[in-house]
Formats: sequence, structure tokens, C-alpha cells
Amino acid sequence: MPETEISHNASNNLTEHEGAILLTIARGVIANALGKQSPIVDETQPWLHEPGASFVTLTINQRLRGCIGSLQAHRPLLLDVKANAYAAAFRDPRFSPLTFTELDATKIEISLLSAQQPLQFKNENEALAQLRPMIDGVIFEYGHYRSTFLPQVWEQLTNAETFMSQLKQKAGLAPEFWHDDVKLYRYSVTKFKEKDVQHKTETNSEKTVIKKTSAESLLS
Repeated sequence: MPETEISHNASNNLTEHEGAILLTIARGVIANALGKQSPIVDETQPWLHEPGASFVTLTINQRLRGCIGSLQAHRPLLLDVKANAYAAAFRDPRFSPLTFTELDATKIEISLLSAQQPLQFKNENEALAQLRPMIDGVIFEYGHYRSTFLPQVWEQLTNAETFMSQLKQKAGLAPEFWHDDVKLYRYSVTKFKEKDVQHKTETNSEKTVIKKTSAESLLS
């Protein structure tokens, strides 16, 4: 199984271990749907049954392969991650369903969303001035038009003007569009990404052995 990289935001309190559990659950849902066995996870843990809003993002060779999520916590975190993992793999309309041969090359990232905070502004310039690059996920709303970008999108769209223009285009509007009835909300995320957790665990185990060996040498 791929390794795991964990990065935290103060708005959530899950540990690296709990993040690794969520990633295992997400991969298991996709693997089982493709007819591949997956590790058994204890799904009775209380924190899994608390309300949670998640996005599940799939990449292959660092290129997007699917991304589906929930903007608000409306069901237990366990069910939210499972549903979004399945949808990201098989129901993202931008991509064909994930295949068995792609599974091992697929990396999974789970983003847990904080509560939404509405922004107050009189015009677009005031709105842009409030955005915090690399921190804010943003929801754009105008009538039935709606879109969102996770905070990770700042890595590609590094200034607020470009970020907002692309967000409006994602909603189906022109990049220069603006109206007094536009609503914006921001949120933060805790993200868990398959990459480095196994390596961290192995490194910690090696350190323990080294410390024990050093202590034994002092006693001999």
C-alpha cells in the first residue's frame, strides 16, 4: 500500500494515526469495488461516527484523476469518506471510471473541511483583500452558480485575482463577472496524503533500536 504524508490544520484535531485510518478506508472502498482485497479496519471507533465533511482527491503521476467532496458535515465522517472515495474513483464526470490497472499508481488525498465562514465585502476588491493564499478554501455563490477550490489550489493559482477568476469560471461564469449578490465563504482543511507515514513509522522504529543498542553498550 502507498505510504502516507500528513499535514495538519488547527481547525481539526485528528492525529496522524487517525488520518492513516481514513486513507486506508478510502483505498479499501475503491479496491473492493475493483475486486481487490483490502485491509480490515475497525470502523466502530467513535470519532468515525461524528459528523464530518471531506473531499477525496485522486492523482496519478501528480495529475488529477478524480475529486469529489462535501462542503458541509451532513453525515458521519466514515460514510462521507466512503461515499466520496467511491465517487472520486468512479463518478467524477470529468474522467472515465478508475480501472484495476490504475489502482496501484493512484495516490489518495483526504481533506477534512472546517465550518464555513461567510465573508463581508462591498465589492470584489474588498473580497480579494480578505482571501488568505495557501490557507483559505473558498466557496463562490451567485444564484444557482456555485463552485469551490480547496486551499491546495493556491499552489497553482498563487494570487487572489487569478484564484477568483478561475473560481468564477469553474462556476460557469465569465472570469470578469461580478455582482452585488455574489456570496463568498471560506474554510480551512486538514489534509492527509498518501506518501510518508510508513516511512516515518519505519524511521521511528530504527531510532528506537539505535537508542536501545546505545543504552546496552553503556551497560556492557
